[in-house]
Amino acid sequence: MRLATVPRTMSRLRTVTAALVLLMGALWAFSNRPNPSSKVDRALRDWIQHPTTTSIRALIKVVPAAGPRVSRRLHRSESTTDFFPSTTPDLVVAELSATALRAAARDPEVINISTDARVKSLSTSYLSQDVLLATEALLPRTYAGENIGVAVIDSGVLPSGDAKYVVVTYDFTAGGATKVDGQDPFGHGTHVSGLIASTGATSNDLYEGIAPATRLIALRALDQNGSGYTSNVINAINFAVANKSNLGIDIINLSLGHPIYEPAFNDPLVAAVEKAVAAGIVVVASAGNFGGDPSTHVPGYGGITSPGNAPDAITVGALDTFQTVTRGDDVVAWYSSRGPTWYNGFQKPDLVAPGSHMVSDVPTSSTLAKSYPGGLIRTDGPIALMKLSGTSMAAGVVSGVVSLMLDASRKNHPGARLTPNAVKAMLQYSAFPMASVDTLTQGAGALNAGGAVALAAAIDPNQPVSAWWLSTGVNTWTTIARQTLAWGQRVVWGDRVIWGNQLYTNDPAWALRVVWGDRVIWGNRVIWGNSTVWDGNASVWGNRVIWGNSLIGQTSGTSTTWGSLSSDVTADRVVWGNVSSLNIAPTSASWSNVERANGDLVAK
Repeated sequence: MRLATVPRTMSRLRTVTAALVLLMGALWAFSNRPNPSSKVDRALRDWIQHPTTTSIRALIKVVPAAGPRVSRRLHRSESTTDFFPSTTPDLVVAELSATALRAAARDPEVINISTDARVKSLSTSYLSQDVLLATEALLPRTYAGENIGVAVIDSGVLPSGDAKYVVVTYDFTAGGATKVDGQDPFGHGTHVSGLIASTGATSNDLYEGIAPATRLIALRALDQNGSGYTSNVINAINFAVANKSNLGIDIINLSLGHPIYEPAFNDPLVAAVEKAVAAGIVVVASAGNFGGDPSTHVPGYGGITSPGNAPDAITVGALDTFQTVTRGDDVVAWYSSRGPTWYNGFQKPDLVAPGSHMVSDVPTSSTLAKSYPGGLIRTDGPIALMKLSGTSMAAGVVSGVVSLMLDASRKNHPGARLTPNAVKAMLQYSAFPMASVDTLTQGAGALNAGGAVALAAAIDPNQPVSAWWLSTGVNTWTTIARQTLAWGQRVVWGDRVIWGNQLYTNDPAWALRVVWGDRVIWGNRVIWGNSTVWDGNASVWGNRVIWGNSLIGQTSGTSTTWGSLSSDVTADRVVWGNVSSLNIAPTSASWSNVERANGDLVAK
């Protein structure tokens, strides 16, 4: 009997051992699986913990060709309420309950999930166009943006005598692309478009656009209240890329944005912008209106919005010129978002441009005109004139200047095409650095439209790589209001600043598919002439922003970092790094209260 029990005992031991091995293997496998929550952005994680609705729209990035399979699995879930059109391969747009969101995060074919955030238009004595053109050294006119196309992704454009070059309008507010007659129930898109290309007919030429011969392609993604889903904006960008040749699209203007919820390289909206730039389209984006406390105007850092955090976008902050031609009284507007960007710590904005108290067209029947009559200048006929402030307006001004640059380049160098990187470099190189203003606030400096257009006319893109590509001499100063102003002659390249004459050769950095800030191009250095002045070893910021030996403000909860900078900061003293643990975020300011605080709009 005892002999009989030994095999049974050994058998039990083998069974238990096998079970333990299986259990340990299962535990090991489970412990090595990616944490589902790591796939979900900050906004969705917050919503799961504190849901304010029964469901939420999400952008689900999947592995190649897995979209139909993931969609079917989500569709089988009773919690999935709806799907929405997506023109991005391997991106599923769906409305999910918390249960379905968790299931999607556990799906092995799902890479990451982003909130389908609502993007908002970013806008808030009168600045006549003569003053604007004069302060930007654009008088007398030489170029007008002929045969240059700008896709304005916004709330639409109402065609009129002031925007006679609106060639086509598509509506994306329902997800897909629907060709429609020109319309703009909110009014923001028409205002931005007027700054780009108004003919000035409504105002007897007083408020003519920067580039009045520019062709406008209106892609409506925002509703009558000035907001819309990120997925619809992405669809509009994808449409612009797909129809770049058919519609002659050279520039995309994005005067909109939402808070940054995840690293740029996970953000589907940033990915769409990068795709557009890789296709040769210059993308101009507003920086955001979260640069200061709405009540006190105390400056805040880290308020850049998406897609302004796209490395290859030209991200524009706002300048207040006080309605004068002279540059000596210009300041960065209090509301203009400052860098760095959330998570990645990118240097943004790229430059600042006039954006305060800008007068342009709006439909008389629009939400803006009806809700804020205090901002109206004239209301005769279907098109009114209205003053608005914001980085939206500044982006529109820069889009108009880019149109002039492309026009100048093509007329002086037939067959040549400037790359988006080269355009950005010219804008930064010719910009005017503002005294006692840090790089996180002004980027490379204040827009110098006349200088940028002169550079575009002189540079020959047909020259081979590494060759000198200036076809004529260029003065590195611009005269405005009898003052000779020196160009900054610097390019803020990611987390480095390039000084000297680097722009005068067709450097590989200006190539079409080089991501702005790529370390392969310049190495890990800040270059001043031929001397290295700072080795840019990346430093993790933790929960502080470091500038030289000074801190930029203090952190508190989830609010923007407020405070002032030391007065002697210079670009070569920035310690760049990862801001994933830095508790900074956009404030609760929106386009409406920014505008009212700036004195432009008065509610009924």
